[in-house]
Amino acid sequence: MAAHNPGTEFGSDFIKTSTGKETVNATFSVAVVMLRAIRDFFWKTGNKVGFKPAGGIRTAKDSLAWLSLIKEELGDEWLKPELFRIGASALLSDIERQIYHHVTGRYAAYHDLPMS
Repeated sequence: MAAHNPGTEFGSDFIKTSTGKETVNATFSVAVVMLRAIRDFFWKTGNKVGFKPAGGIRTAKDSLAWLSLIKEELGDEWLKPELFRIGASALLSDIERQIYHHVTGRYAAYHDLPMS
């Protein structure tokens, strides 16, 4: 069973949901299986494997859902860059908009955040 081996027997430091370029990318149902395989591997070996959901994560709200899933399945130890990364090029723009809104109380106009 593929979920039984998260790739670590072959020297992987991270497993990733997808390349992020497919029509179906990071989904919670697939991620739960992958995260439980990571957890089982850790319990058996004491070795931690990182996780990277990729594709379809476009908003700060999306990223918070992934953070919550990691915390629930693997615990706080995995909530650091060495073990958890999000593959989402579109996410930065939304994070900038959310921070701008939090600081100013209004959403940014296009000219306020030229990188977005």
